[in-house]
Amino acid sequence: MNYVLKNGQIVNEGKIFVADIRIVKGKIEKIASEITEQAGDHVIDLSGKHVFPGMIDDQVHFREPGLTHKAFIGSESRAAVAGGVTSFMEMPNTVPNALTQDLLEDKYQIAAKTSVANYSFFMGASNENFEEAMKTNKVNVCGLKIFMGSSTGNMLVDKKEVLDRFFKEADILIATHCEDEHTVKTRLEQFKAQYGENAPASLHPIIRNEEACFISSSMAVELAKKWNTKLHILHISTEEELALFDTTKASKDKRITAEACVHHLWFDAGDYETKGNLIKCNPAIKEARHKKAIREAIRTGAIDVIATDHAPHTWEEKQQGYWKAPSGLPLVQHPMLMLLDLAKDGEFTLELIAQKTAHAVADIFQIADRGYIREGYWADLAIVDLNKTYTVNKSNILYHCAWSPLEGHTFSASIDKTFVSGQLAYSEGKIVEGTQGKRMLFNR
Repeated sequence: MNYVLKNGQIVNEGKIFVADIRIVKGKIEKIASEITEQAGDHVIDLSGKHVFPGMIDDQVHFREPGLTHKAFIGSESRAAVAGGVTSFMEMPNTVPNALTQDLLEDKYQIAAKTSVANYSFFMGASNENFEEAMKTNKVNVCGLKIFMGSSTGNMLVDKKEVLDRFFKEADILIATHCEDEHTVKTRLEQFKAQYGENAPASLHPIIRNEEACFISSSMAVELAKKWNTKLHILHISTEEELALFDTTKASKDKRITAEACVHHLWFDAGDYETKGNLIKCNPAIKEARHKKAIREAIRTGAIDVIATDHAPHTWEEKQQGYWKAPSGLPLVQHPMLMLLDLAKDGEFTLELIAQKTAHAVADIFQIADRGYIREGYWADLAIVDLNKTYTVNKSNILYHCAWSPLEGHTFSASIDKTFVSGQLAYSEGKIVEGTQGKRMLFNR
């Protein structure tokens, strides 16, 4: 179906302006002050609404294959488009871990059948799979994921000679989870001895502390500078790490870039008292000074990208004691609304939200024809109503796990519609059935 979107306030490339958009065969054919519809066009009036480039979430865990009691690619991609997220990059710590090209391709095949959003999947790295990882096709795979901190299965890369070889020889973007394993394990044993079985969730940022993050992130930056690696450090959670990143260049011109996640912008250590294990994640949500500093780093350019690290677990798993409750929280349905609330509070501009959730992601990963509202690009669009509130509750949560740490919160804005590759995928509170996302490609 072709569309003409009328009178929307387009938020794109540092500007907000009223214009029409014509979508033909999934792509933006024309952007103009006034477009006359043609025979067969479906016309939608967007007067009073804002049109953002759809969010490209560069870090999600959709749990399929192997962990489908927590989530499916199908279920979580539906939640994503309901939140204005039109594309995602999914992590390799599924079961089995995506450590071979065949296992990686299996995930693409699942997504081709079930994903409502556009998709890409990271190839996993381990201490043993260097040769296999080097076979990764950089044109149709988003990157190589290295866990420089604990992970599921056999994905911790902790041998220095292996890390050095990956950073030296990889000609594809490397994305890292940075927490120093030795620091975390030492502190974990210390606090287990002190607290026994009755440990509170508020210990999490004390165990997985600032030092653990900085040691690992600084090592990754050192290796990237040594070998001129294209490095993207995920989920920065501390003020101390921010000094590692450049504020003088545009994201597209950097070899080393950084991501922040919405939960590190929204929550702080004071929230463990009411949220407990529901906000337990790695790296940990830490004291308020870090939240403040990361928000500022988004404004200064030290942080290039905002993502979710969507990582669902069942309600029952999260109700276990602190030591047993898994780390991670479901977030992919609400990141745009979280950021729009912060914009209303004066933290960010609408233009900056578009930059950090779409433009910069496309630039850093070199995504073909996505991330901007431009003629000739795929029509990945999030239509936002800044004047209509939205309350998170059980009835509108689309995650397979069926809970959210944001339940009961009323957002100041709502997602009205989402277009994925030119298809209307979500409209007025409902998924449009039959929508199919596309595999992302990369200009490398």
